Amino acid sequence: MKAYIAIKYHANHSNRERIEEISAALERQGFETVCITRDIERWGKVQFDPDTLMQRTFKEIDTSDVVVVDLTEKGVGVGIEAGYAFAKDIPIVTIARTGSDISETLRGISEILLYDRYNDLARLFAETETL
Repeated sequence: MKAYIAIKYHANHSNRERIEEISAALERQGFETVCITRDIERWGKVQFDPDTLMQRTFKEIDTSDVVVVDLTEKGVGVGIEAGYAFAKDIPIVTIARTGSDISETLRGISEILLYDRYNDLARLFAETETL
């Protein structure tokens, strides 16, 4: 099983720890994970023009069993990825820290899991029927 991680992009990779913690929690549930900034752009070592980047993104989503949207921080790209997954009938799980603002749109197309600590994620992933 493959999980695509949709998360706000930061050029300085300030959310690298979050990406690694989400990925580790999913991997403990038996998922292979893919995250564009980590796996395709290799933490900034590889650069793509916007068209190529989106094509690569859609290809990774197409080959995933589930899309995990981290909405602790909102981002336009995250919304595009979630909308694409929904259009392709790929299940979506939205995760966010407790107290995060989650749009009604995402509430309508995904299962919502709220966490306080990264350690909560593995348990939440194990309890959800979507994964």
